[in-house]
Formats: sequence, C-alpha cells, structure tokens
Amino acid sequence: MNSQPGNLHSTNPNRILVVDDEEIVMVALRETLTRSGFQVETASNPKVALEHLNKHQFAAIISDHQMPEMTGLDFFVLVKQIQPDAARILITAVLSLDTVIDAINKGEIYRFIVKPWLREELLATVKNAVQRYELLCRNSVLQATTFAINEKLKSVNQQLQEQITQVAEQNKQLAQLNESSARNLDQSVRLCLQTMQTFYPTLGIQARSVHQICTALSETLDLPAQERTLLDICALLHDIGLVGISRQLIKQWQSDPASLDEGQRALIEQHPVLGQELAGFVHDLSHAGLIIRAHHEHFDGSGYPDRLAGNQIPWLARLLAVAVAYASANPNTSPLVEIKCGSGSRFDPEAVRAFLRALPKIAARPKEREVLLAELRPGMVLAKGIYTSSGLLLVPEGQKLSSPFIDKLLNHNRISPINQSLVVYC
Repeated sequence: MNSQPGNLHSTNPNRILVVDDEEIVMVALRETLTRSGFQVETASNPKVALEHLNKHQFAAIISDHQMPEMTGLDFFVLVKQIQPDAARILITAVLSLDTVIDAINKGEIYRFIVKPWLREELLATVKNAVQRYELLCRNSVLQATTFAINEKLKSVNQQLQEQITQVAEQNKQLAQLNESSARNLDQSVRLCLQTMQTFYPTLGIQARSVHQICTALSETLDLPAQERTLLDICALLHDIGLVGISRQLIKQWQSDPASLDEGQRALIEQHPVLGQELAGFVHDLSHAGLIIRAHHEHFDGSGYPDRLAGNQIPWLARLLAVAVAYASANPNTSPLVEIKCGSGSRFDPEAVRAFLRALPKIAARPKEREVLLAELRPGMVLAKGIYTSSGLLLVPEGQKLSSPFIDKLLNHNRISPINQSLVVYC
C-alpha cells in the first residue's frame, strides 16, 4: 500500500475518520466532534475505512476495537502503513491493560479511550492528536525543505569545487605560461645584449654597469616589481639602437662627442628611436621601448630625440638617464660632479636625489691595468676586447677569463702574435 495518499497537501488538517460497527456510537462521535469544529468522516467497518484512507489524509483516526472483520489493533497496523503520521485513537469497552500498553509502546496507537467516554476527555484527546499531527506535518515540510536545501547546497558545493579545480588548473596553466613568457623574455634580452656586446664590446660593459646602478636605484626607491623588471630591461638594452651605427662613429661619439659634424650627430640622436623599434619586435618589451626612446631627453627640454621636458619624460627614463650618465662618464672626469651640476637642466632633480641616496649601494667603478699574456689568470675580466691583426674579435670586452679562453689566446699568439695591449679590471 502507498504510505501517503496522492492528495495529501489538499486535505483539511482537522479531518477526522471515525470507524465503528455500531451506528449509535458512530453517530454520537460524529456529532460531538463536528460541533467542536472538526470535519468528520465515518466508516462502519475497516474495509470501507481503508478506502477512505487511500483517498484522503486524516489528522486522526478513531476506531472501535471489537469489530466483525478485524480488531481495531489489526486495523491500525494497516493504518500505520498507509498514513503513518495520522494519530490512531482506540476506543473500546473491553481490552486488557497489557494489550493497550504493548500497542502504545509499539506505536500502533496514540491514545485509547474507554467506553463510555467523557466528552471533555474525548475532545481533549482528539485536539492533542490533531496538534501532534500538525507538528508532524510541519516537521515533514521542514525536513523536506532541509533536504532540498541540502541537496541544492550539495550541488552548489560540487559546482564550486569543480570551479575551484578549474580555476586551480587555469592558474597552473597561467603560471606555466608566465614562466615560459618570463624565460622567453629573459632569453630575448640576453640575445639582444649578446648582439650588442658582439657588435661593440664596450656597449655590453656599459649595459652591465648601468644595470648595476638601476638595481641600486630600484632597491633604494622600493619600486614595485613590475617597474623594477622594466628598469632592469631598459638598463641592459638602452643602447641597443647603436647596433645600426658604425663602430667608428660610436667610438668617436664616446671619446670626443664635440668632434661630430651635424650629420653624424643627427645619426647618433636617432639611436634611441631605433632602440625603441628593435625592442618593439619583442611583444613584452613594448613598454621598455618608450623608456629606451626617452633616456637621452633632458629635464629642461634640450635633449633628444623628441625634446621632451619635465614630467613629459617617463619617470623610469629620468632615472635611467642619470644611471647612463654615471656609467658612461669619461674616466678622467668626475661623474658625480657632472651629475650634480646637471640637476635641474639635464637631469630631474628628484632622480639625482634618488641616485645620491643609492650611491652607497653602487660598487666603485673598477680600475684598469695592463698585463702580459703570461700574467693572465682565470677569473680576470677584460677591460678591452682582444682582436686579431685583421680586426676580428677574439675575446670581447667584459669577458671573464677561464682556462680555455687563456689557452685560446696563447695558441693564437703562437700562430699570429697579438700586438695590442692586454687590459684587465683590477
């Protein structure tokens, strides 16, 4: 049998079913309960009562015990299967106390009433039974609602967990892409730096010196990580545009800039623009290109290539300008004096102040000394590149010597003597 009728939620919670084979008793119960506001249905035997139970939901069922077809207790066993929440009240004149207690303990009946009953006792029992039924119904609704909410929460939690897993996987892939991008960027910067150093070794030495100064500036100013990375890249590649200019002109510009004619100077002043274009070939260096383009601008607007002034010049470019000036200054001059004198005209005073604060963190510029081939030792760093008699580069400037490099020089010297002076950093 079904445990709940199909029209459970459309029934009146005050509906009472009375089952008794004695017509007079059944009528008396119906009249008493109807006057008290209950909706009463009656059945003269358990079979008819079971038909009612399969059609309607009842708050309470009142049944006689002694009936021809089955006893009230046997009837309630079936009732419990069909409508377990309905209160089962047994009304009888003859029943042993042990049987009643046993039936109550097993949950077969809610209460029992002895014939002849007292009206007040009957009504109080039925009212309590209805209240019990209503509480059970509310509890069922609450349980059903709680179950539905829990199922929904379970579904939401599962979806959330799936999203978390998906996000974690996406973050992992993103981290891998970022790591790969960082490696590619680092390789691109190293390739550019190697190109500069191979083309004109002095550029590599200066780039590393500028990078050292910019690192000190970043630490002193506590720049954000993104700006530190950008300044580091610009420091290494600030003169990448010079690879489009002849070595002879670069050397002339570095040693005696006043000797350049108008055409040569115009060519030199275009190298920041070329540097921006070369940096632009690498997608991640597009922002660096703007800094590289502006690192020869002057705070008073007299620089090149765009004659920018003041805050028109990117802040990192203003810092880079001071670092480049210090690193590329003539060894016979005082670069610190030059920078201080240029504050407010060539350099941003704020950038100069930042540089002076960072100065203790900047290693002293290494001194140079000339050595013999026999005095070369692993670990020495060349201050000048070594070339063959025909002008081919053997070892670039800034190269840290190792035993294989020294053997290479000695072997070459046996075949074709090296005539130039050998200069290393002390």
